[in-house]
Amino acid sequence: MPKSLQDNICNEKLFSIFFKKHYQSLYAYLYYKFGDYLNPEDKAQEAFTKLWQNCQKVTPGKAKSYVFTIGNNMMLNEVKHHKVVLQHQKIKPKSHTNESPEFVMQEKQYLEKLQAAIANLTESERTAFLMNRVEGKKHKEIAAILEISTKAVEKRIYRALSKLREEIKEL
Repeated sequence: MPKSLQDNICNEKLFSIFFKKHYQSLYAYLYYKFGDYLNPEDKAQEAFTKLWQNCQKVTPGKAKSYVFTIGNNMMLNEVKHHKVVLQHQKIKPKSHTNESPEFVMQEKQYLEKLQAAIANLTESERTAFLMNRVEGKKHKEIAAILEISTKAVEKRIYRALSKLREEIKEL
């Protein structure tokens, strides 16, 4: 039986003695190396938990080195994690809106209605309307392009707006 105590640290009494002897020094090592921000107390406890979970593989002579290495690695992993978090906090969202999903959905439905209503206009009305409202051309420019009078352009745009107002009540 004494030989099995030397092979690993799974004996509860031996582990308890080891814990009481080295916990405070591991905590102090982690605290002074990394500071209090990364919670060295938790990492020290986790290191001892890992030692207990792997007690079959660790001899009492190597247990101190094992616990300190595990604790140090946990803290280094935590430092890496915080660096990644800080990098992501620096990245600002490209665009954001304060629009509710309901508003976005209503806007989409409105645009669909508008496109359908524009498609229902006659070719001459649609052409004059889109040249004026989308391309920003003046009535004289449209008249010159379509080779019609300015009054005819005004009349086509007026009819287009009237039809759109009838089809889409929100206009």
